[in-house]
Amino acid sequence: MRADLAPLSDAHTVLASRAEDAGLNASAPPQQRWIDGWLVRCSPGKAQRARCIQPVADGRLPLDQRLALCAELYRDAGLPMLARLTPFSRPLGLDDALAERGWTAYDDTRVMLLPDLQELQADTAPPVPAGLRWARVSHQHYAAAVGKLRGSPALECSAHAERLQASPVPYQGWLLSRVDDQRVLACGQIASESTIVGLYDVFTDEQARRQGLAAWLCLALLMQARAAGAQTAYLQVGADNLAARAVYRRMGFFDAYAYHYRTPQVLPHSV
Repeated sequence: MRADLAPLSDAHTVLASRAEDAGLNASAPPQQRWIDGWLVRCSPGKAQRARCIQPVADGRLPLDQRLALCAELYRDAGLPMLARLTPFSRPLGLDDALAERGWTAYDDTRVMLLPDLQELQADTAPPVPAGLRWARVSHQHYAAAVGKLRGSPALECSAHAERLQASPVPYQGWLLSRVDDQRVLACGQIASESTIVGLYDVFTDEQARRQGLAAWLCLALLMQARAAGAQTAYLQVGADNLAARAVYRRMGFFDAYAYHYRTPQVLPHSV
């Protein structure tokens, strides 16, 4: 438990575990395999959760032998070797064991929860801001649009579209664009699984920030998910993204747990 995170109640601990499972399902790429209880992912896209070790089970092999098998896979894929460490990672003490082996920690992230979507202070989705258009788009269109906003290379955009298309959890991608010139100002996705929904890839054009578009977009997505039967929501956000975390807190989200990545590579580098 991070010092800045309050202990969770039993009910919220169960919900956090469910959100972790839902996040794993929603980020599943075609390029993944099991190695002695670890889910090892090798997507060439930008999303680190789709190209890292997800250590979800204890396994039976000695740690160094398991790491060697993972290293071989990442070497063949031409990707840096990463591990995502959460409160649910196994075996117990893995984070410390990797630190002792010289693996560097980075990218402190918070998983935030909204336990009851009925807490949203609205009965219907908010009206679309004047001069803007709100539209659902295909996986390929969405990956290209958010990739353009981020300045992502073509390979990452293609891998993103591939992962969305192959995901076992259905995604909906939405764009908020200007009517006059069709310029995309903000975008976001929801990934729904049973009664839990995740917010993903919420991004606002740099020139359109501080206008409330991200808050509008998130509320519209969550209201839409609630109307379709979702009861609980989760999201993942960088610990240092204080502006976004403030927006989410105003909507009722709270920090549930933290995760970070470790790599045996030398930082800084493109991870």
